[in-house]
Amino acid sequence: MGRVARAKSPQNRNGAGRLSLVLLLFLCTALSVHGQSGRRQEPGKTPPPKPARPIADPNRPGAGVSVKSTGDEIDPNDVVHITSNLVPIPASVVDKRGTAVVNLKLDDFELRVDGEVRPLSDLTRAETSVRLAMLFDNSGSLDAAREFEKQAAIRFFRKVMRKNDEAAIYSIETDSRLAQPLTNDVVRLEQTIANFGKPEGGTSLFDAIIDAAAYLRPYAGRRVLVIVSDGIETTSRHSDFDFVVQHALADDCQIYVVQTGLYEGANVRALAAERRMEQLSGQTGGAVYIPKSTDQLDLAFDQIAADLSQQYILSYYPSPEHRDGRMHNLDLQVKSRNDVRVRSRKGYYAPKPAAAAGW
Repeated sequence: MGRVARAKSPQNRNGAGRLSLVLLLFLCTALSVHGQSGRRQEPGKTPPPKPARPIADPNRPGAGVSVKSTGDEIDPNDVVHITSNLVPIPASVVDKRGTAVVNLKLDDFELRVDGEVRPLSDLTRAETSVRLAMLFDNSGSLDAAREFEKQAAIRFFRKVMRKNDEAAIYSIETDSRLAQPLTNDVVRLEQTIANFGKPEGGTSLFDAIIDAAAYLRPYAGRRVLVIVSDGIETTSRHSDFDFVVQHALADDCQIYVVQTGLYEGANVRALAAERRMEQLSGQTGGAVYIPKSTDQLDLAFDQIAADLSQQYILSYYPSPEHRDGRMHNLDLQVKSRNDVRVRSRKGYYAPKPAAAAGW
């Protein structure tokens, strides 16, 4: 006999409909729960991690002010105070022949602060990155050997710059200015120097030093100023030399000076400039070079590049009671040897805590 198809009764149809509705509701609920647990993961793939919470850099502006994460959004109204008292002390060590000593350890050094021995917490070598600003004199007081000065500066950037370093260029003029912001592009640095025109106008050297030190302050790593100038100051708004030295120390800058333009013999004004440049470099742990010929000028840049590549960088954390808003004297020596000479910064500025300073 053939099969006889039965017509579905209304009751059967209603039952099937209710079952379908239940299954649909169950499926929607499961999908909703899955969606709340995060994005759907493709088979065989690991979901990407959430962005890391930003870490406040105490060396940058706004240190002590960090942020709150709301999901992946940043809420700038949440404040977490993170402060650092770190005083970096770049140091160059040479023996009696002037040869760099490069095998010292942390225990070989002794630091005195205001005459008292204080502990050093860390030592790294010259692999620490460099943030450098060259202050190139484009004022009317410099004209002799001008083109060679530019070529020597260009060669300096080629020798000193590594992939993790950055450099900027300031033009020293009546109104000194940032001619090239920080970059690791050596070609851009070379072009900036090459494109400087005939020097003219006044020499706002002190303003350039203060501005360049403040410009480098937010950046981690060694902060270095290289001044290419005769050192004669004429037109700065800030004319107090002690004020300039304090700013350089407060901004943790090491200053090297290639004092050019003194080829024809020194006058009273040039001698005063020479003494200021020696004091500025000596207080910050740098050095001053006074080339009398174009060959010596090129050698001066070579010596700065070599010095930066051979430095020790030591770390000192002052105790809370020393955060008093004053300058403190530093004296770094190698206690394990008496046949070496150490060149390092001679002081540091200890800012008061934010609350006490009324910030």
